[in-house]
Amino acid sequence: MPLALLALALGAFAIGSTEFLTNGLLSSLSGEFDVTIAQAGMVSTAYALGQMCGPVLALALLRLPTKRTLLILMAIFTVGNFLASLSPSFGFLLGSRFVTAWSHTAFFGVASVAASGLVPAKKQGSAIALVFTGLTLSMLLGMPLGTLIGQAAGWRASFVVVTIISLISLVGLALLLPADRSLEPVSYRNSLRPFTNPRLWVALSATAIGFGGLFASFTFIEPMLTQVSGFSSGQVIWLLGIYGAGLVVGNSLSGKAADRALVRTTVVLLLLLATVLAVLAFGATHKTVVIPSLFLLGACGFGLLTPLQTFVLRFAGSDSPLVGTANTAALGAGIMLGSLLGGFILDSSGSFTAINLAASAMTVLGLVVYVVVASTSRQKPRTAHLVGHPAGD
Repeated sequence: MPLALLALALGAFAIGSTEFLTNGLLSSLSGEFDVTIAQAGMVSTAYALGQMCGPVLALALLRLPTKRTLLILMAIFTVGNFLASLSPSFGFLLGSRFVTAWSHTAFFGVASVAASGLVPAKKQGSAIALVFTGLTLSMLLGMPLGTLIGQAAGWRASFVVVTIISLISLVGLALLLPADRSLEPVSYRNSLRPFTNPRLWVALSATAIGFGGLFASFTFIEPMLTQVSGFSSGQVIWLLGIYGAGLVVGNSLSGKAADRALVRTTVVLLLLLATVLAVLAFGATHKTVVIPSLFLLGACGFGLLTPLQTFVLRFAGSDSPLVGTANTAALGAGIMLGSLLGGFILDSSGSFTAINLAASAMTVLGLVVYVVVASTSRQKPRTAHLVGHPAGD
């Protein structure tokens, strides 16, 4: 296994720890800044909006060497987290989250395509899964520990710890990433060519809608667990750990499954995710239902990351390193749409049942879109690799 994959996974861990950190701290943010829980959920919306803007940063950095690009992205990410920890107002926190997320999208897009180029085509799913393992481990360890730190020392302390982790990952990337070997100049025209294919946009829409259903519910998981399920704030920490354990299991299994049957794996995971969300809609008042549902929610929801990313990369081919970034932006669009939908329902009705039903319906809609684009795509998969890193190297 190339050491570069481990370096990429380390960066993914740092980024994932920040992305979902606030999901366990909504009550703290609501109290300090005197906003409602639904308004506090805007910290997820702001981050997701920044993810959607990430391809612009990726395009600006397109002609830089890969290693330098990733180091710049991690440096931006580190500074953004530090600024978030100093936020004097809720608006400043939203702005910090927005800017930080720009590097998130570009990092995962470049990292995913780079990982694909480090291994043979038949191992691309597993290579991408390894990168996203850093993300899933951040859910298993980073998010629960961040919530614990936030409850014990304040939410600002959580961002300080993530800033330190970001610095460590920055050093790791500098030491472990191999030097770039430019094979040919990067062409903006070639990089943007795949985006002239309308089917690619439909595939990106399937990513956004299907994955967005998860975050219509998960953005408000902490208040649901305490207000509806009756868990204490201390119990939320280990419940998030159960959710994170599901992420690790789902991600590790979905990579190999995607290598064998990409479309079938995605369809099954979307169906299971919609079912679990529907179960939560009516079973959130029962702790015996909530605990296994959280595990399955993590396993199915984040098990989708690898097959969705692999599908878009294979669909578009190897012409553009921006395709992986665009799919990560689509994930961000899904998070934004889902969190906005959940927040709107919470403000208008206060019903977590309605939130989970809407989340399930959104996932089903994503499934329909995915089936349509998958059934109409007959293009033979091609190896996706980053310019400067030959596939299989």
